[in-house]
Amino acid sequence: MNNEENKIKDEEQKQQPETVEQDVEAVGTDADIEWNEENALDEQEAKIAQLEAALLSSEAKIKDQQDAVLRAKAEVENMRRRTESEIDKARKYALNKFAEELLPVIDNLERAIQSADVDNEVIKPIIEGVELTHKTFVGAVSKFGLKEINPEGEQFNPEFHQAMSIQESADHDSNTVMFVMQKGYELNGRVIRPAMVMVAK
Repeated sequence: MNNEENKIKDEEQKQQPETVEQDVEAVGTDADIEWNEENALDEQEAKIAQLEAALLSSEAKIKDQQDAVLRAKAEVENMRRRTESEIDKARKYALNKFAEELLPVIDNLERAIQSADVDNEVIKPIIEGVELTHKTFVGAVSKFGLKEINPEGEQFNPEFHQAMSIQESADHDSNTVMFVMQKGYELNGRVIRPAMVMVAK
């Protein structure tokens, strides 16, 4: 009987370490699972943070590119406007030099008309011919934007008039053009020759 009890005790002792080992293994497995879950969460958070950083970087790049596109668009628009303006100016003022060369011809025709003896019947047809030539000539150049500046009786304006002399006058207001010595001309709004005038003081 004692032998049997001893055998039972021995078997129980043999089984106890296995149970302890199994308990340790079970505890170890739970800890591993928990550690693995924490690691997986940390990795996911790290990936999310990485993706968020990449997204922010991409958004910043897109914004920079949009700004660059807008700037380029504005620059092209400004260039187009400048080019149109320059072409318009070139078209308007291409005749500038040519018109300047024609002014003495107009002046000489006007002088011829003013100095002619209108009472002389012999030269009357010649004067009429000169007047008609002058009228046609002035009409032709005015079609291209040439306009005379004849400011007699107007206020003196240094942008359009050049004062050759200043004289006291009881008949004229101060700073008024009394007499035009030579007409001025403008081409499409730009003065190509100011009117030479005498100004009242």
